[in-house]
Amino acid sequence: MKKLLQVLAAQLFAAAFVLTAFSSGARADTTQTDAELAAEWQTAWDTYKFYDSSPPPLPGSGRTRQTSTISVTINAPVEHVFTAYSNINNHIGKAAFLKRVVTYKDWCQSGIRYINFTAIEDIPYQGTIVTSNTHAQQRINKDGLFYETDTWSQPNVATHQRISFNQLSDGSTKVTERLAFDADTSLIDFVVTNGTASHQQTQTALKQAIESGEL
Repeated sequence: MKKLLQVLAAQLFAAAFVLTAFSSGARADTTQTDAELAAEWQTAWDTYKFYDSSPPPLPGSGRTRQTSTISVTINAPVEHVFTAYSNINNHIGKAAFLKRVVTYKDWCQSGIRYINFTAIEDIPYQGTIVTSNTHAQQRINKDGLFYETDTWSQPNVATHQRISFNQLSDGSTKVTERLAFDADTSLIDFVVTNGTASHQQTQTALKQAIESGEL
C-alpha cells in the first residue's frame, strides 16, 4: 500500500507540475522577461509567504512539513568554502537542471545580506522540456558562517533551508544542510525524497568543484 501511495503521489506531483508549467506558458522555448519573472516572484511572495518559517501546518490543513539533514566534508578552508558555496550562481551546472538565476534585489541590513532571486530549471519530462521557476530569498550571515534560503515553486511546495559551515581540526570544512519541506500531504514523501536527493547531488558537485580549484 505504501508503494502504491508513493507512485500515486509521484504521478499527482508530475501532473500538477506539468499542468501548471504549461498553462503558465513557462516552457524552455518561451522566454520570460526579467520583469515578468520579477512580477511572478512578487506574487508568490505575497500569496504564499514562502519565507515564513513558522511551525508546521495545522492538522486538517491538507499540508505536511518534513525535515531532512545532509552534510558533506570539503577539503578546503572554511572561508573559501563559504564564499563559493553560498554564491547561488556557482550552483549553475552543479544543481540538477539549473540553467539560470535571475536576481531582483541584493542588499545588506544589520550585517545580513539579503538576495531575492528566481532559479530557472529545465526539466526533462516525457520527451519534452518543462521550465520550472523556483522563487527564493537568501539571507547570508558571513560572520556566523551560515545562510538561509526560503523557496516556493509549483505545485505549492515551500522549503526552508539553513546551511552552516564549520572548520574541522584538519583544516577541512563540514557543510551541513538542514532542510524543511512543506507540501500537500499526498506529495510530501515524494518531495522530501527527491528534494533531498537533489541537494545531495549539488553538495557532491560543489565539493568536487571546490577541491579541484574550479571554484
